[in-house]
Amino acid sequence: MAFAGAIRVLMPGGREKATVVSADPTPSAVVRSTPSPSAVKSTPVAPNGTYACPGFSGIEADVPLAMMMRDTFAWGNDPAYKVGDGSGDIRWRSDPYHKPSWYMWLHSLRWLGHGIIAARTGDRKAMTHTTAIIRDWVKDNPYPWKGDVGAWESTMHRTNVLICARQAVLSGLHVRKLPAQYAWLDESLLDHARFMTENWSGPSNHGTDESIAMFGVGCTLGRSDLKDRAAERLTKAITTAIDPQGSTNEQSIGYAMFNYQLWGKAVTALQRCGADPGSVIEQRRHALAEFLALATTAAGEIPQVGDAERQKPQAAAGTSLEYAATLGARGTKPPKRTAIFDAGYVFGRTGWGETRPFTQESTYSIRFGAARRYHGHDDHMSITYNSHGRDILIDPGHPGYQLDKWQEWTRSQASHNVMTIPSAKGAPVETTLLSAAMAPTSEYYEFRDTPAAGVERTRDVLVLKDPDLIVTLDRGESNTSQRYETLWHLAPGQKVTVQSPTTAVAAKPGDGTKTYLLQIPYGQQLPADAITVEQGKQDPVQGWYFPDIFHHVPAPVVEFNRSGPTASILSAVVPAAAGEKVAFSTRTVGSMLLVDLTVGARQTTVRVTPSGRLSRIR
Repeated sequence: MAFAGAIRVLMPGGREKATVVSADPTPSAVVRSTPSPSAVKSTPVAPNGTYACPGFSGIEADVPLAMMMRDTFAWGNDPAYKVGDGSGDIRWRSDPYHKPSWYMWLHSLRWLGHGIIAARTGDRKAMTHTTAIIRDWVKDNPYPWKGDVGAWESTMHRTNVLICARQAVLSGLHVRKLPAQYAWLDESLLDHARFMTENWSGPSNHGTDESIAMFGVGCTLGRSDLKDRAAERLTKAITTAIDPQGSTNEQSIGYAMFNYQLWGKAVTALQRCGADPGSVIEQRRHALAEFLALATTAAGEIPQVGDAERQKPQAAAGTSLEYAATLGARGTKPPKRTAIFDAGYVFGRTGWGETRPFTQESTYSIRFGAARRYHGHDDHMSITYNSHGRDILIDPGHPGYQLDKWQEWTRSQASHNVMTIPSAKGAPVETTLLSAAMAPTSEYYEFRDTPAAGVERTRDVLVLKDPDLIVTLDRGESNTSQRYETLWHLAPGQKVTVQSPTTAVAAKPGDGTKTYLLQIPYGQQLPADAITVEQGKQDPVQGWYFPDIFHHVPAPVVEFNRSGPTASILSAVVPAAAGEKVAFSTRTVGSMLLVDLTVGARQTTVRVTPSGRLSRIR
């Protein structure tokens, strides 16, 4: 769906076991295990037969009471816009900035939050004006409103606003029964429940939000049929929305965090109105907390994988997520440092702060699995990497949901750390994890897919600890000549210097860390344009970073290039202290290539077999 209920971000189940590796000092085989069964339950809410106003998700923050009383709406970084005549008569088709998110939040009515809060305290003027706007929406958008995408997509949000407004009328007037002049509120609530009954979005965050709102209508109006239907849908959706390993079906780590919070709200709503949420929701939320803990970087942030803004995870008390979110200050340390999730995620780290400061650990993510859907991107085989206390390889983020060149680029292969084939027409594809092998100081993964018609792509990844670095081997094969580009998206603010056809160095002025990007000759002669750099390019878009949906800044992209029917691009991404020397040399032993890497005083050797398998031998 196009939107979700997060504050600003309009934001498939698999096998039941995850591949995990412990941090013990002996080599560990790839083992299968389910999430920890010791689920930490939410604190039960005492039932009182009511549904609490869930608030307005911060949408009201940009519309203070005085502005709302003038029928003026604001969202995001666009100027405030007068949408009505000052009497509550709103022009509901207003779309001055041609942004679907702006338009949807207008129809959500969440921007009336300050008016509802004032009405709740007895402010009759605010109550009159706020309910006039709501009634104007009801009059101008008769049931069914499916023909207007903004009205449709915001149905569940608006339902909650109507419930909040109803509660404000009762509180502000100091009455227990809704006065007859407000009967239209209950009629509209039933229309909204009917709409969500007939247009359920299914087991996604949208469908969950709808079911919670429908339950709220049933609880508010004493309609057990609506409560039962909503509870049944929640029971049905939870096993698809969050799989047994804790992955969600959204293909976005940002939305995974949102789903953790959303399903917590579902449990609270059910308990408060006397319904039993059962045990499955809490079990899946606990597994999701473990998923999010493993995803959290050493900087205490969630990787911007899929549609996601830069954010810190919720420190869910009593879970391993609390440990990750507080940088090890509270909570329970996760029992594993590396995991493979069947929904298409690999997360790994050098540790949890046992032998070095928590923020000095290195963390990474890799994507694979089913083709893009919901809030996913064409990011299969892409790597994010945080090391030395900062982001090394980034996902360029999420620009929102307006259909423009920015959205097209951020979802594409070209905005991720993968081998792209710009000469061929790409499409969302399934990517297979063929093998994985774990050792105390290295992890290896092998992936394969077909990113464009007639083009086969493989990526072998070796992640090292002490020294912390990543080695990849990208191979492409086609019956016709193609352009192959392995892209490395770097954090903004850095200057990249191409020192030779094999070496580029990225550094931020005054920073104590630099990143070496090495293109190691392997099986092919390096071309004249072996390494190129792009940043802040508009046509076609390349070299940008979106920390949130309202801002973007230039960010460098280092490209390792090949042309021809086949390509073999062997890369090393090596973060190092500013004063450390980084170098490599190669030698052959039989049919194998050995790459000797030096990072300051540390040395290591990586073996490349003829099949492309990477392993650490020193």
